[in-house]
Amino acid sequence: MRKEYDFSKGVRGKYARKYKAGTNIVLLDPDVAKVFKTPGAVNRALRSLAEIIKTQKA
Repeated sequence: MRKEYDFSKGVRGKYARKYKAGTNIVLLDPDVAKVFKTPGAVNRALRSLAEIIKTQKA
């Protein structure tokens, strides 16, 4: 590790439980994040889109 790295305020294992559970972390572009303020909003939009895709394939 480089000397300039400062982990003094870091929290060990902060995301370990989610990672172990298989949660995917996705970073949204700023313009998209302005529209979808919460993880729930993103999930609802993606589920709606998934239904449209399924319908189009059928």
